[in-house]
Amino acid sequence: MRVILGTGPLGKSVMRELLKRGEQVTMVNSSGQAAVPAGVIVKRADLMDRQQVINVLQGASVVYQCAAPPYHQWDRLEQMMDNITAGAIAANARLVFGDNLYMYGPVQGVIHEELPYAANTRKGLIRAEVARKLLALNRDGVLQTVIGRGSDFYGPEVLTSSAGAMFFKPIVGGKSTSVMGDPNCRHSYTFIDDFGRALVVLGEDEDAFGQAWHVPTAEATTMRQFAETAYRAAGFQPAKVRTMGRGMLRMAGLFMPAAKETIEMLYQFERDFVIDTRKFSERFGIEATPLEKGVASTVEWFRRRSS
Repeated sequence: MRVILGTGPLGKSVMRELLKRGEQVTMVNSSGQAAVPAGVIVKRADLMDRQQVINVLQGASVVYQCAAPPYHQWDRLEQMMDNITAGAIAANARLVFGDNLYMYGPVQGVIHEELPYAANTRKGLIRAEVARKLLALNRDGVLQTVIGRGSDFYGPEVLTSSAGAMFFKPIVGGKSTSVMGDPNCRHSYTFIDDFGRALVVLGEDEDAFGQAWHVPTAEATTMRQFAETAYRAAGFQPAKVRTMGRGMLRMAGLFMPAAKETIEMLYQFERDFVIDTRKFSERFGIEATPLEKGVASTVEWFRRRSS
């Protein structure tokens, strides 16, 4: 049995890939309800309750961890992951973790898997500790674990990313959109379906376990060029791009906790932030969805959602 923790955009992208392969899929969230295709089972569990996690993972062969606490409650992630690893161990299941790039901290040059964990932010330090624990469990023969890491993701159903609803919805309406930091810095954006497919591939390969892998991601582009690509797909020219700096985020944080929490991670948008995914592509022969194609499908999804 394949069990996906989380019914957000990453969980659903894993679900779509598994369904293509004819797998039976069970998904888990806090409500036990989700808009999913017929045949997909959705179960309820509080991932902060270890016994509930152990119970819901009974019978699982592979667990895809795609859930995350609310952005302003990031401190809960470590306990959540401890519960999930306990559940996977009890089920004798493999654990595939969908991760981000926070643990590396500010990087000069391209971000690759061999970099040290040099985070100096609260969220980055937590991500680093989670990764260390997972890889140690695999090294010690306690639990088979593998980590797939993506950059800021975009695509159908992605709402809360930096390239989510606040970015794409204005573009679809022909209005000005906003980007954080310096719009002329290069930035890597991971298409959500590439991320989901990669996690499934990693979970099926014995040799992939015990490692972190950067998932296929299209060539980095400046944030301004990314916006221009989206405006072209939406049929609007020229692109209308505004920037959000620290001051604006602090003001927004008075009303939206997630905006305040973004400030410590703003370094990712104030310098080039480019991910190297050659390790995965060379090992598995899978390339990223071209940016123009991914952006066009995202624009179309937001257009349907707003109609």
